[in-house]
Amino acid sequence: MAEKIECAVIGAGVVGLAIARQLALAGREVVILEAESAFGTHTSSRNSEVIHAGIYYATGSLKARLCVAGKHALYRYCAEHDIKHQRIGKLIVATDETQIAGLKKYQSQAELNGVTDLRWLDPQELRELEPEVACVAGVLSPSTGIIDSHGLMLAYLGDAQAHGAALALGSPVTSGTATDGGIVLHAGGAEPMAIQCDIVVNSAGLNAQAAARSIAGLPPHTIPPTYYAIGHYYTLTGRAPFRRLIYPVARQDWLGVHVTIDLGGQVKFGPDFAWINRVDYRFDESREAAFYNAIRRYYPGLKDGTLQPGYTGIRPKLTGPGGPAQDFVIQGPREHGVAGLINLYGIESPGLTASLAIAEYVEKLLTEQAAAAPRGVTPSNMP
Repeated sequence: MAEKIECAVIGAGVVGLAIARQLALAGREVVILEAESAFGTHTSSRNSEVIHAGIYYATGSLKARLCVAGKHALYRYCAEHDIKHQRIGKLIVATDETQIAGLKKYQSQAELNGVTDLRWLDPQELRELEPEVACVAGVLSPSTGIIDSHGLMLAYLGDAQAHGAALALGSPVTSGTATDGGIVLHAGGAEPMAIQCDIVVNSAGLNAQAAARSIAGLPPHTIPPTYYAIGHYYTLTGRAPFRRLIYPVARQDWLGVHVTIDLGGQVKFGPDFAWINRVDYRFDESREAAFYNAIRRYYPGLKDGTLQPGYTGIRPKLTGPGGPAQDFVIQGPREHGVAGLINLYGIESPGLTASLAIAEYVEKLLTEQAAAAPRGVTPSNMP
């Protein structure tokens, strides 16, 4: 017999933990179901650990709105919870005259998104800020920063648990059924369980579509296709030549091999971009030459032998090769017809930055659903 619980969050990545925290703070009973033996083992720990400003995303998109709101919320949260972070800023640079138009587009798009602090820099100003960077123009984003993503997830989890949430590790969701009395989930692992939930939030990241397909009663046509893109990161040996993040003008499908500096001062280059057909984190060292070539366009002083293989990360994408850039997809009952179920798809960058804003957005969807329920009918048994 299934144990009854108000809310289940599938996935203990940074976004799932933020959502669990939000629901627990709102007084809801929450259990977090995580397939792995630890939280945040996939996209949440295999990224650039950047707090993004919100520059690139389409006007009015969820990515734009939630990134900008999430950035402000995240800086406040880090200050209040003593989470390591630095607002070190980012330079976006044009390495030749043909890329200047792209820089101006960034500046215009940023303003449309409510990011009004970008500053145009000429070559002399850029040399004063970052002497090792070769470029013809650039813009400075002073509100871009870096963060300890593990520390952030620990804080989210701590807040959630302090308000009664429980984390079940090694508990992959194997199946589910939408019923008149709620959604019944079956979780495997060493201690299999069945729980009947009023609310289920599917924040399973790379496995979100698989988790959704396991729930009987969810219309299959509402589940988007699954694509994976892998990115490699190389680390730089020796002294850090930069004080800020450095991003080249982007290609159409990715932001190029950029410079990230972690909180320990380690310089990382990446990610690159390649399509894969499964979750596989193996590092392809044959990409080294391409990294040297890409980096030397803006850092000609890069010496042979100073790049070392770092790690890889995988992004959940909603369109494949040649497809247009996709927004976050956050579906509630209005989209799929299953009361009490929220599905999050394609939560890639800037998911970490937007995590608190995404959590608020999900809570708002649930509150609106409850308000729309006819009197005497609970959300879990709405038609």
